[in-house]
Amino acid sequence: MRKKIAPLVSLAFFLFLCLSVTFANKAPKRAYYEIKVYHVSTNDQVKKVNEFLQNAYLPALHKAGIEKVGVYQLTGIDTASDKKIYVFIPLRSLDQVNTLEELPAKDPDFTKAANPYWNAAHDAAPYIRIESIVLKAFALMPNLIAPSLSGNKTERIYELRSYEGATERLYRQKVHMFNEGGEIALFSKLRFNAVFYAEVLAGNRMPNLMYMTSFNNMTERDEHWKAFGADPDWKRMSSLPEYQHTVSNHDIILLNPTEFSEL
Repeated sequence: MRKKIAPLVSLAFFLFLCLSVTFANKAPKRAYYEIKVYHVSTNDQVKKVNEFLQNAYLPALHKAGIEKVGVYQLTGIDTASDKKIYVFIPLRSLDQVNTLEELPAKDPDFTKAANPYWNAAHDAAPYIRIESIVLKAFALMPNLIAPSLSGNKTERIYELRSYEGATERLYRQKVHMFNEGGEIALFSKLRFNAVFYAEVLAGNRMPNLMYMTSFNNMTERDEHWKAFGADPDWKRMSSLPEYQHTVSNHDIILLNPTEFSEL
């Protein structure tokens, strides 16, 4: 009897391994993103950076196989002291973080279109500094979703949120809350028009996750967050012991798309 059982056990184990490999191979590949933040101080710098992005950088990214790029400015950018411009780049691979920096040397069309920006004098720079953030999409939203908005483009609000954790363990619990805990599902249920959810792999704030939601206007944005705070699912999950104290610092960044933004 034992001789018959042993082959059956081996066969069952073999089938289990095959199924595990099959399901693992079918798991969606998680996308990588880069967010470039141009810190500028004057409206003239804003103009120069936007012209560079529209006329040189985005066309070069398209040549590199990146179909759509989001470009956003702070709401109330005219009166801000740090007039940040955000560029959201859906990378085709993580290696593009390196290869995109080589565009000036490899694309003569890029350098020609970028000439006023590229050859700016040291005392007339088009920006103060550039910040780069590299991200990996969450498992339950492995790729970006282009927002479905119908309102006037000039009134649209893109809300970028950054959540830091006090420790890596607490940060991981917040990531779990978004995925297995059901927070992404709640955003979807309430139609927040999320563009992406992602873990920060490299940036000046770690450990950290970021995500972006979008709205037709500020009134719609405020109504959505009011509904979120009152939702029974949020009240239930936010009261669970495993999700307490998972965010040590958070930033809410309200953005408007530029006229040439593609997302």
